[in-house]
Amino acid sequence: MASHHVTRLITTLAAAGALVVTAPTGAHATAIGSTPVRTFQYSVGGMTMKVPTGCMFTHVIRGDGRKITYQNAGVDCAFVAALGSGFCNWRIDFTYADTGNRTYRTSRGRTHDECKIDPMRNNSPQTLPRHGKACALLYVNGVRRVDQCHHVTK
Repeated sequence: MASHHVTRLITTLAAAGALVVTAPTGAHATAIGSTPVRTFQYSVGGMTMKVPTGCMFTHVIRGDGRKITYQNAGVDCAFVAALGSGFCNWRIDFTYADTGNRTYRTSRGRTHDECKIDPMRNNSPQTLPRHGKACALLYVNGVRRVDQCHHVTK
């Protein structure tokens, strides 16, 4: 279990150091993008939870053209953020949009009522009916907090 977290941390730090992506990136064979999670507060059971700076939302997609063979998204936190209570009532969705930015498919994740500092989700392989973009979206306590997208091209 510890090696899994070390591997994820190294991958996230490498991705963050190599490219902090806020705009969609091209996905021909493999694309990795990370977007910072902005600081926010929310209430759970009457308690105020605060997510400080230091967390990145990373989306990995592998495939060729419209064929996606692997897709994963998750949060990694460093420094003070790694000591917090994390993300409660979270879910990760994957959405797919055409070149006109119209979403035609959503793979909605399960809402997890526990609090995790490193929420993560895989999605099943699939072939998309059209080109456009594939996005991962993180919801915390029912509110969309961050997303990360990749263009799906020929």
